[in-house]
Amino acid sequence: MSNQDIQEIPIRDSMIRLGQLLKLASLVEDGVEAAELIKNGLVKVNGEIEDRRGRQLHNGDTVTANGQTVQVVAPEA
Repeated sequence: MSNQDIQEIPIRDSMIRLGQLLKLASLVEDGVEAAELIKNGLVKVNGEIEDRRGRQLHNGDTVTANGQTVQVVAPEA
């Protein structure tokens, strides 16, 4: 996979939780769908399966779900 396949998702703060990012990036419709994907091991953070919906994501973290990869872009401190 090349960097062109990774969509950058800007966030307002320095951190966002995994469930929120999935919704913001339109990888899921709602929190219920996010919880199901995460519970079933279908979401990867930085290439590793993540099972915590509340996982904190920071600038540069990548999330893969439903065949799409997005990267968190946080404002500089």
